[in-house]
Amino acid sequence: MSVVEEITRKGLPEGQPQGRRPRGRTRAERRDNKAAAVFLGPWIVGLVVITLGPMLMSLYLSFTDYNLMRAPDWIGTENFSRMLADERLHNSLQVTFTYVFVGVPLQLMLALAIAMVLDRGLRGLAFYRSVFYLPSLLGSSVAIAILWKQLFGTSGLVNQVLALVGIEGIGWIADPRTALGSIILLHVWTFGAPMIIFLAGLRQIPTMYYEAASIDGAGRITQFFRITLPLLSPIIFFNLVLQIIQAFQSFTQAFIVSGGRGGPSDSTMFFTLYLYQTGFGRFDMGYAAAMAWLLLVIIGAFTALNFIASKYWVFYDD
Repeated sequence: MSVVEEITRKGLPEGQPQGRRPRGRTRAERRDNKAAAVFLGPWIVGLVVITLGPMLMSLYLSFTDYNLMRAPDWIGTENFSRMLADERLHNSLQVTFTYVFVGVPLQLMLALAIAMVLDRGLRGLAFYRSVFYLPSLLGSSVAIAILWKQLFGTSGLVNQVLALVGIEGIGWIADPRTALGSIILLHVWTFGAPMIIFLAGLRQIPTMYYEAASIDGAGRITQFFRITLPLLSPIIFFNLVLQIIQAFQSFTQAFIVSGGRGGPSDSTMFFTLYLYQTGFGRFDMGYAAAMAWLLLVIIGAFTALNFIASKYWVFYDD
């Protein structure tokens, strides 16, 4: 006879506590659950009222003709069909893709380079770290965008410096060939946030790897490509995904530098700026809502592609 059958037939051995019937939650557990509900309540209300509610409303408006003056009129997928023939929208996508594909890699390369310099243990590291991080705090502000517009103006500081060496400058933000490049340069300048993350990642790489590689005769370039980049790949991946998402949503720089028009010749017409003009300039809120959902799909697609591709170049300890 098994032990279970013996205990069932005779009961528990003498001195052992008798089993008790499972009861409901204790008073302390119920009190903890009520406290958790109270603290989570504001967050849940904010999620529904401020985030989820407007998202669902914008999804509904994307299928309507709505201009703030009258009730929304359901038109199905007509707004999305309009996008196929909207040349300005196609141009805004091209400008945005150029901004993302050029600005993000340049920004991350500069951030990694500065982080590697700071990782060598400079005196006053905390000071330099704060100074280099400052552009990330101010780069998306209106004040910095206005300052950038002045710097790259026809009589701005950039042209004044060029004049000292005999080079005649141009209106950098007034020329369609260089206007977008000026804004990309502003994006690259805001390298502080990824630089701090890179610096933290570099501090986590054990020095024994570099010591062993030096003994084997590996130079600094070889160590960088064989040790630093592979071990830092999760941090690179994190910064890449984060900066791509932020770059697709860039708005303030283009709005201020171009005066809200996306000029010259729509060379700085970011997708977000065109969305703003559509919704708050022409009050075509239905079409603007459809554009917003297109941007969400684009960002989601690029994020998904990054995660899919990461298994081929991102290396983890396990």
